[in-house]
Amino acid sequence: MRRRVACLVILIGAAGLVARGQQTFRAGVDLVHFGVVVTDRHGAPILGLKAEDFEIVEEGTRQQLQFFAGGEPVTAPPLHLGFMIDNSGSMIKDIADVRTAAIKFLNRVENITDVTVADFDTEVRVARFGPNDFPRMIERIRSRKPDGYTALYDALGVYLDGASQQTGDKILVLYTDGGDTRSAIRQSELLDLLKASDVTVYSIGYLQHQGSGRAEQQQILERFATTTGGQAFFPTSVDELDKMYDRILREISGRYSLGYVSSNTKMDGRFRDVKVRLVNRPELKNVRIRTRAGYFAPYKPS
Repeated sequence: MRRRVACLVILIGAAGLVARGQQTFRAGVDLVHFGVVVTDRHGAPILGLKAEDFEIVEEGTRQQLQFFAGGEPVTAPPLHLGFMIDNSGSMIKDIADVRTAAIKFLNRVENITDVTVADFDTEVRVARFGPNDFPRMIERIRSRKPDGYTALYDALGVYLDGASQQTGDKILVLYTDGGDTRSAIRQSELLDLLKASDVTVYSIGYLQHQGSGRAEQQQILERFATTTGGQAFFPTSVDELDKMYDRILREISGRYSLGYVSSNTKMDGRFRDVKVRLVNRPELKNVRIRTRAGYFAPYKPS
């Protein structure tokens, strides 16, 4: 019998914040949402693109874009931010530096609707904080002593379950120093959950203390990120964390949010391949677009 995942969820009310002059994100299962990052060949985000610069093609059929936001910090859509931190016993030596870097990062993110903080060891604990609850959030991050095993997959599963109830842009920043050693959820099951989610995952894997399994763990964290349109980072010292958080911040502030209602009205539950492309412009020739590969259609029994 599988171990039950322990989860403490604290919900703190936070009103949604919508930037001035910005469209309201349309809630409902009919709107398909994609968070998109556009970068140049050096990895720097490209800002200032407009809705007419994008096209969305679902399984060969071009779709009508019905929601667009982002491209500049001032027009970035409100964000549901998740921050997940490994609190297992192997973190004892590095936890103070890791927490300091995390708090600096969280204090710099702008236009936040709320922050979901998840920490995990043998168990998983989750708490959600509104923009005015940062002192309590910081206290929460600093309060627990590292101990136990690494229930990484369970932690991601618990977070994704909560995020599925949120509407709008969702980004998760995950920090871990090792592979999963305790979860009830299997890796294949978690990948299916990530594929079905509209959360963008940024994985940070400090794997310097790992032995022969380091390469495999790195591949797993990369897979989590690329499945969702995010990125994976692998610092060689905790001193590099600030630089990696800076790169994530730049991408967050320059992200685009696209939404459309599919012309395919079948409710068959199939995974639908989606391509987000830029229209042909010479100055956009060598850009790179990162987003998720598609979505699962709604399902209704025939």
